[in-house]
Amino acid sequence: MYVIERAIPGAGELSQEQLKGISQTSCGVLNEMGPEIQWIHSYVTSDKIYCVYHAPNEEMVREHAKQGGFPANSVSQVATIIDPSTAE
Repeated sequence: MYVIERAIPGAGELSQEQLKGISQTSCGVLNEMGPEIQWIHSYVTSDKIYCVYHAPNEEMVREHAKQGGFPANSVSQVATIIDPSTAE
């Protein structure tokens, strides 16, 4: 699993139609790349979009960004996941 940080000035002001277009582009590239890479979800903030992907390696994540025309300013592999149940 990977977390991708994409610096996109004004990301938080993108319209639903613009976000739909970005999503469609991403899904189109993913369909061409095959089932090894999957987009799980993204978080949109004021000037960045943080995306969570399942992929076999960082290179595949960066190739998706290149083919889609998206920035991939930072790609970090998730070491582990914690949540409130971790405290139990």
